[in-house]
Amino acid sequence: ALELAGALDAKRTKTHGPLYGVPVLLKDNIDTGDRMLTTAGSLALVDAPALRDAGLVERLRKAGALVLGKTNLSEWANFRSSHASSGWSGRGGQTKNPYVLDRNPCGSSAGSGAAVAAGLVTVAIGTETDGSIICPAAMNGIVGIKPTLGLVSRSGIVPISDNPFSYTHL
Repeated sequence: ALELAGALDAKRTKTHGPLYGVPVLLKDNIDTGDRMLTTAGSLALVDAPALRDAGLVERLRKAGALVLGKTNLSEWANFRSSHASSGWSGRGGQTKNPYVLDRNPCGSSAGSGAAVAAGLVTVAIGTETDGSIICPAAMNGIVGIKPTLGLVSRSGIVPISDNPFSYTHL
C-alpha cells in the first residue's frame, strides 16, 4: 500500500481522479489482475489467479482509488448450505461484527461491511444478490448502496447465479 501510495504521490498533478488516493477494499469475489487472489472465500480457487481486473476495479483504479486488498465473505456467497454462517469462509474464517464480536456480521459481503465499521477503510466494495450489501450495512452501522441493476458492470465477478436479474453489486 505504501508503494502504491508513493507512486500516486509521484504522479500527482493539479488534475486527478475523484477517488485519488482513497483506500478501498474489495470483496474476495471481485477479480484483480495482480497478486491478490480472487477465491470467493474458497480454497478451491486459490490456484486460479484472475487474468485481469474486473470492470469495476478498472474504473476504481482509473478514478485514482488505492485498492489495498480483499475482504472475507461468506464462502461462495453463502450458497453452500441452508445452515451456513454469514461471513464464514474456508479461506478467511469467521468475519466478526466489530461492535459486538459474538453477533452476526450478516450477508455474504460481511467482510466489506465489517472492514468499514472497524475503520480500516472508508470504502469497501461488496456484491449483492439478496441482502449481501444491505444486511451487513445494517448490522455494522454503516451505509450500504445497492445500485440499480446494469449501472455497474458484472464482468470479472464470481457470480452465485447466471440470472442477470438476480445479481448487482456496489
